[in-house]
Amino acid sequence: MALVTTAEVCDANPQLIVSGELRALHPIFQIYGRRQVFSGPVVTLKVFEDNVLVREFLEEKGNGRVLVVDGGGSLRCAILGGNPVVQAQNNGWAGIVVNGCIRDVDEINGCDIGVRALASHPVKANKKGIGEKHVPVHIAGTRICDGEWLYADTDGILVSKTELSV
Repeated sequence: MALVTTAEVCDANPQLIVSGELRALHPIFQIYGRRQVFSGPVVTLKVFEDNVLVREFLEEKGNGRVLVVDGGGSLRCAILGGNPVVQAQNNGWAGIVVNGCIRDVDEINGCDIGVRALASHPVKANKKGIGEKHVPVHIAGTRICDGEWLYADTDGILVSKTELSV
């Protein structure tokens, strides 16, 4: 989807929006990382104030995928920090969307990866390893499933049931 904005995708596909095949997330995310535009197939994860599974995913090869983490919208601690983001960048992840907080913002902003999160927070997460992988998550007013496609730019975030060709 190079050089095509999320706004242009919406304008060109009103029927997909009406049918629910293409959904826009509510505009609640802050933009982090050097890659402001990113897209790829979605991998989902559901955790709450625990980042063990987040780190495990990002240690894997990303192959251009986007990790979507439902952190329950918690603003009490960060479930993503600089070290895992550096690892994600080095492992070929296209981006990370976090329904929760991040920390080490300056380090993350130096990475060539797209990151979206609700806010930053200095407190680190728990390390219990509790969560669910590859399950549907509901964030920013939208249900997102493993294997769907995510498209993000400075206008917002779209999720599509299939890869879009524009």
